[in-house]
Amino acid sequence: MSNILQPSGPFRRILFCAGFSEGADPAFAVALAIAKQNPGSQLFLLHVIPETDAEFWKSYLYEVDNVDEQARRVMDEKMARAYLDRVPPGLAVKPLYRVGRDHLEILEAARELAADLILINRDGGGLLHRALFGKTAEKVVRHAECPVLVVPMAQNAGPGVC
Repeated sequence: MSNILQPSGPFRRILFCAGFSEGADPAFAVALAIAKQNPGSQLFLLHVIPETDAEFWKSYLYEVDNVDEQARRVMDEKMARAYLDRVPPGLAVKPLYRVGRDHLEILEAARELAADLILINRDGGGLLHRALFGKTAEKVVRHAECPVLVVPMAQNAGPGVC
């Protein structure tokens, strides 16, 4: 991680976009480093569930009792395995879940939390994916009201963050 630029500043409310992808790991490492550099900060781990996926599963699973409770438990377990188990003691962390369009939910959460910084990994996907869906990181950067740090995947990381 020594080759990644680590900004410091008055970052007290840090929003990390927890996508559970391979590309999110380097971004999470940077989020942890920034939170540690800013004593008293709070790190929010936001995972957005695409609305189309959520609607499919709700319609399919509503025959099961307590489906929302079960889904929350599964998401909590996944969040713990992917991120929370790596958080050092004493660092304030809060997982958040939203359902909807990823960039819109990220921007809304940042506004509601009065985030000082948003950390997001650079999107994957080929040309067709980008043409049809756009890039989440790009949409967040264009519309965010606070600084956004876009972290490339480890194998694409150069001497700094672009």
